Amino acid sequence: MKQDAVFSRRKFIRAAGVGAALPTVWTQSTASDQEQLQALLAGKESNVWLFTGDSITHGAKHTHGFRSYPEVFAERIRWELKRVRDIVINTGISGNAIPNILSDFDWRVSQFKPAVVSLMIGTNDCARAGMTPVVFEQNLVTIVGKIRDLGAVPILHTPNPIILEKAPERRTLPEYIPVIRNVAEQKQVVLVDHFNHWQNTTDIDVNREWLNDPLHPGPRGHQEMARLLFKTLSIFDPQEATCGGPYYEGEH
Repeated sequence: MKQDAVFSRRKFIRAAGVGAALPTVWTQSTASDQEQLQALLAGKESNVWLFTGDSITHGAKHTHGFRSYPEVFAERIRWELKRVRDIVINTGISGNAIPNILSDFDWRVSQFKPAVVSLMIGTNDCARAGMTPVVFEQNLVTIVGKIRDLGAVPILHTPNPIILEKAPERRTLPEYIPVIRNVAEQKQVVLVDHFNHWQNTTDIDVNREWLNDPLHPGPRGHQEMARLLFKTLSIFDPQEATCGGPYYEGEH
């Protein structure tokens, strides 16, 4: 077992406050990823939360200067939840696909010794020459394994739906969504299913309100992504500003 993995698992035991009750031997299956995430959130030790992916995670251009979903997450964790010593890192790069992250894994992920690695990918993969859902699945399984080898907890995201008729080069994206869901289920990884959430939101025009172009979420879309992440991690509070709660301070 690698030293980083030992450290991460020992940290989980301490954070959960159950060290004396557990046997000396610790295995990955002792606690689910969701349980480990809850322990990290409840513990006193500081954590590194790392987000990686493509332009959506990068938050490039289409946020119009507003916060991307990793930045909204940082506000929720570091301010509203008062985990001020936690660090949130974003290594998403516009235009990237999963082979880019795999080939650059040491720089983009490993060097930061993260406790949690959040990955949203697929929107560019489906447009890459030579990429298929089968190859994508192999790459996704590989990267989940590499994250676990660090002793980190992986979180997978499905990307948001796109306007297919305006992005025909990405017409196969819907074929990649079940792959992400299947890998999450098979590898028991926490899944944030944005694709499902966006498709099942019918009270507003999602394309108009949440997208900035046929592919990329605008500011409102990033807020929705952050809030679904909060709900998945059981840290959503409708009274808090990052979750859509009203906020006003001062007199004018």
